[in-house]
Amino acid sequence: MVELREKYVETNGIRLHVMESGPKEGPVIFFLHGFPEFWYAWRKQIEFFSTRGYLTVAPDQRGYNLSDKPSGVAPYRVDELARDIIGLMDHYGREKFFLVGHDWGGAVSWWIALKYPERLKKLVIMNCSHPLVYRKHLLGNQRQMEKSWYVFYFQLPGLVEKFAAADNFSWPVRLLVETSRPGTFSEEELERYREAFQQPGAFSAMVNWYRATFQAKSEPPADFRVKVPTLILWGMNDVAFVPEQADESLAFCDNGRLVKFPESSHWIEHEEAEKINPLMLEFFEEA
Repeated sequence: MVELREKYVETNGIRLHVMESGPKEGPVIFFLHGFPEFWYAWRKQIEFFSTRGYLTVAPDQRGYNLSDKPSGVAPYRVDELARDIIGLMDHYGREKFFLVGHDWGGAVSWWIALKYPERLKKLVIMNCSHPLVYRKHLLGNQRQMEKSWYVFYFQLPGLVEKFAAADNFSWPVRLLVETSRPGTFSEEELERYREAFQQPGAFSAMVNWYRATFQAKSEPPADFRVKVPTLILWGMNDVAFVPEQADESLAFCDNGRLVKFPESSHWIEHEEAEKINPLMLEFFEEA
């Protein structure tokens, strides 16, 4: 196992819990998790890249696990979530970074690429569509609306928190198991997730990310074209996204590549680590 270094970083008015590994002088990769995960989602990537000379940085994003959990919905606008990561980048004192995001972490990563492209060397997106593509399908595609039932359910104040906490957070734990390939998560790993869900105020904060999409608008970028070199990795058996969103997202990238995994679910960083880690390494090291 690689050495993990735990730290807390002040950024954008809050404190983020961060796990890092690898040589401190190495090129930096930021890994941004989605719902309902935390830094631990990237354990397979952290080990792979930190042993190959990269400094890997995996924060618990705002509202998750051990990071700060501001009250209310507005603090979870994607503008604020992106500023958290820009502040974290400033902490590491580098001009440019590699950025990898999955699910909601992918949404934050898209936003950073659109509003702060000068901070990125290259971008990797896993199973998260470009913001305009997602909005188009969420509001106009019946199949996507059916897949996104939980997005609308999460808008109900207080209800989802009670449901999620019932029976020691059995629903979000079961969600991970039932939407992934058999054997993806061990019992020990699931207990790590349960511990994260149990942090005071965490689940309400996690759900506030979804509420903010409808209730707290962000300032749109001047241009929705993605000019940063981008690699999109997409598990096609995704419970959250209709598959055509992958190709439509690629169309917004000036310099993009899409790799599809027909047998993978939404949880591609877990299920396909042996394939995607070398793919990302090759992408990062290309001139």
